[in-house]
Amino acid sequence: MDMTKQTTDVVSKPWYRAMPDPMVLIFGILVATFLLTYLVPAGTFDRVVVDGKTTVVADSFHYIEAVAPVHVFDIFVAIPKGLISAAPYLFIVFIAGGLFHILQRSGALENAIGVAVNKVGVHNRNLIITVGTFIYGFFGVAVGFENNIALVPVAVLISAAVGYSRLVGTTMAVGGIGIGFALSPINPYTVGVAQGIAELPIFSGAGLRTALVLASLALLSYYICTRVAKMDDEAIAGDSLQKELSEYTMTKRNKMTLAAFVIGLGVMLYGVFANGWYINEIAGLFLLMAIIIGALNGLDANGIVKQMMEGASGVTAGALVIGVAASIQVILDQAQIIDTIVHGLSSLIQGMPVALSAIVTSVVQGVINLFIPGGSGQAMVTMPILIPVADLTGMSRQLMITAFQVGDGLTNLIVPTSGGTLAMLALGGVSYERWLKAILPFMLFVYALCWVALFIGQMIGY
Repeated sequence: MDMTKQTTDVVSKPWYRAMPDPMVLIFGILVATFLLTYLVPAGTFDRVVVDGKTTVVADSFHYIEAVAPVHVFDIFVAIPKGLISAAPYLFIVFIAGGLFHILQRSGALENAIGVAVNKVGVHNRNLIITVGTFIYGFFGVAVGFENNIALVPVAVLISAAVGYSRLVGTTMAVGGIGIGFALSPINPYTVGVAQGIAELPIFSGAGLRTALVLASLALLSYYICTRVAKMDDEAIAGDSLQKELSEYTMTKRNKMTLAAFVIGLGVMLYGVFANGWYINEIAGLFLLMAIIIGALNGLDANGIVKQMMEGASGVTAGALVIGVAASIQVILDQAQIIDTIVHGLSSLIQGMPVALSAIVTSVVQGVINLFIPGGSGQAMVTMPILIPVADLTGMSRQLMITAFQVGDGLTNLIVPTSGGTLAMLALGGVSYERWLKAILPFMLFVYALCWVALFIGQMIGY
């Protein structure tokens, strides 16, 4: 009887529950990348340094002989190399995991969210999720992508307070930040770099981008409330608050803890904007915040270390996925086929009808983003090639940059080579395969919205 029941369960299991573990999935992509090195010849563009930045020379592509051919054993060597190259992401996940474990044990953040939601009313939970999505979108627009990693657990608590699972909170945070960053009119990493190469005024053409980011965040809010919220049948332990909303109060120690956390975030924003802080500096700040918050809550040195270790152990699986995903880039770099792929994909745009070329450009950039996940790095490689293509096809340079922005930015939400996304998922407690199941349908809708905007932009001479 038991065996029959087990067999029936296996047969009736939905397809998405049969998806492989993220490690298996990414290792499969790594093997596919290895096989690709035998199909794609090595090649390179000439590069020059202009104002301290390395830029590709258009029409300079040529084939070369790979310096270090890839062998089967290199698949396994690439994994520790990937872990090393992704070390900043791994460490910020471990440290942020420790910080939020201390915050969770203090009760300050949960108490604050419980009190706030109780005042607003849980019956307004879709409004809370919508406002939260736009707030996270604003952080993506103004602050960046990886710089907002620390805010993901806050969204998980907000989601729990209104009766939704951590998947809803993670989608609100990661989706909002990702959409905001992808379509930001003031993104220095993509728009700023690309417009500099295209010799356009920095952050010009903001009208279409602003309308696009607002419409996309509205679409995301609706999608979360109508679809992701219905996936709560997959809720896991820790997806609910520990008390009823009416029982939450803020103690003096809670207020001091929350003040320290908010001040720490303020210091982070100042460091990012004024001093160019990035992953390592932010991770160092999180470590300092963990020590201060632990001391405020009566922990001695041993207690702080113990809770940091407990928090770090909870995000270990997600952190290691980041390192394994980084091994894909190691194989591509060793085989020297990235420029060949960029050259081949870029050539697809030439000769197409102008009205469709912007849409195809966004698709091409999305594929390239799998191989060059950094926005500014992708702009440096592709814009010197695509700006002349835009001039030849009659597409405006502004629209070409917007198409690049759509293709590069949106795919950050799904490609396994995006370390920032995997780090946020680790802190949100959502696995990569669960995330794909939730976000992939939305990607179809948001791409359709962006393609309509690109088509209209071409028609109105944007």
